[in-house]
Amino acid sequence: MTSNAIVVEDLHKRFGDVEALAGIDLEVAEGTVFGLLGPNGAGKTTAVRVLATVLQPDGGRAEVLGYDVVRQPEAVRRRIGLAGQYAAVDPNLTGRENLRMVGLLAQLVRSRILPRAAELLERFDLTSAADRPLRTYSGGMRRRLDIAASLMQRPPVLFLDEPTTGLDITSRNELWEMIRELVNEGTTVLLTTQYLEEADRLAGRIAVVDEGRVIANDTPEALKSQLGSTVVEMDVRGNGRAHDAVRVLSVRLSDRVEQEGERIRITSERGADVLIEALRILDDQGMAPDALTVREPSLDDVFLALTGHHAEDKQEDKQPELATSKGGAA
Repeated sequence: MTSNAIVVEDLHKRFGDVEALAGIDLEVAEGTVFGLLGPNGAGKTTAVRVLATVLQPDGGRAEVLGYDVVRQPEAVRRRIGLAGQYAAVDPNLTGRENLRMVGLLAQLVRSRILPRAAELLERFDLTSAADRPLRTYSGGMRRRLDIAASLMQRPPVLFLDEPTTGLDITSRNELWEMIRELVNEGTTVLLTTQYLEEADRLAGRIAVVDEGRVIANDTPEALKSQLGSTVVEMDVRGNGRAHDAVRVLSVRLSDRVEQEGERIRITSERGADVLIEALRILDDQGMAPDALTVREPSLDDVFLALTGHHAEDKQEDKQPELATSKGGAA
């Protein structure tokens, strides 16, 4: 039976009047990717900082590999890697020098630092740029180096806080593949993200976080199946027609009907039948849609149903940024 690498019980954290964590509970199995999904300000980064011993909680309990993050922080730090939202590397040093500095800070055996750095540079396809200043790297290269730095001491648990923020599609896909390789080798990854596709593609289990609370916790497939098998989206444009169409459909259909501007979303377990019925109802009212899409539910639909807003709709997290070092928390 797989044991848990991370256990969180009733975790609380406040910043003045802001309740960043309002009683979070989590269990993360060893050798898996667990996704914390939510908008900026939801509490994802605060949870990671508590688990990485950068912040102390105000209440509750958290363990990493059986070590309490408050009572045994040094033991936790020796067993984790942390890559935050922003690359925590020195732009004036070369890639190799950055990794050497991280190795020294992590108190690795000196004779092993440069060989380990060379190994990671090759793995993350950075060997050709290893002796160039970091300021000459692209955004994707910097992110890869940042994650390489978090792996210098071979941590069994890796925290990735929105690792693909600001990356283009190609760099994002490359990073996803690297994360999969790490997990295949036994690393446990706790990944925070506001990218629904990222959570769907990588995580075996997802906790949806909003306003400091876990509002859902399941596999991506189970979360999507809760909404039904079919999503019908219709654009009904002009002169309040969408509002009138929603009113009629809500009365005549037993399915979930939602409006977002001039777009109507119907979520149903009835497959194609709901599309046929909805079109018949609108045709009877002289409200034929201007555009139509039929698809399976996505995590975006799940998040919208759970919270009433999209993952990217909230403002930036107002919590203060804290410096972190690689191969463990500062």
